Amino acid sequence: MSTGVTVLLGVLIPFLGTSLGAVLVFFLKDKLNETFEKILLGFAAGVMVAASVWSLINPAIEQSSSMGAWAFVPAAVGFIAGVLFLWLLDTFVPHTHAVSQDDEGVKSGFKKTTKMMFAVTLHNVPEGMAVGVVLAGAIYGNAVITASASLALAIGIAIQNFPEGAIISMPLQQAGMSKPKAFLMGVLSGAVEPIAALVAIACVQFITPALPYILAFAAGAMIYVVVEELIPDSQMHSHTNYATLAFAFGFVVMMILDVALG
Repeated sequence: MSTGVTVLLGVLIPFLGTSLGAVLVFFLKDKLNETFEKILLGFAAGVMVAASVWSLINPAIEQSSSMGAWAFVPAAVGFIAGVLFLWLLDTFVPHTHAVSQDDEGVKSGFKKTTKMMFAVTLHNVPEGMAVGVVLAGAIYGNAVITASASLALAIGIAIQNFPEGAIISMPLQQAGMSKPKAFLMGVLSGAVEPIAALVAIACVQFITPALPYILAFAAGAMIYVVVEELIPDSQMHSHTNYATLAFAFGFVVMMILDVALG
């Protein structure tokens, strides 16, 4: 498979997952069943945690093996930097989570639907970065990261993006948007991922030695989203055990993809 095809598939597959999920707004008459929504959130969290470990942190440590006992440093520094980066965005960008309906970030006069879109953007940026940085590792001939591994990550993110597309578009429709517009917003929410992926690829091209740090940075950003948003939302109210089981299933699915295809 050529480099161009690998990049094209890698950046578009996750976007396709979100877009297909957003289509559900045309077929579901009411909001998502609460239990089903918790299952989707738990599954997405499991996929993101597994991707952070197998696709990002482990390769970051392997690439730093020449540092001996200090091989953990790039992964640790990059991970903390990624967490702090998302924390800053979460602190200052006005946004509203679809499930909890709580306003976060600085106070603003934005509409509720706009703040919901900002929340989705915060969620999708680290996913796009993760796919992009792994693609970059494969493109620039890194021995630890293969093209198959990058596509495995893209497929895993796409799988968890499918329910995410529905979780995004359905609340927007319930908030007053027409179904076509809610679908369009769901699609556009996923558009930030290929953009973030291409930015990550471009950055790695100029600072290849920093690849372990950037891999771990993406992992830290994703874990922040999981702990700050997905897990709390999945554990609200009743039937939280289904979300926990879905988390385990999502974790295993992503682990299998990475090991089998990587």
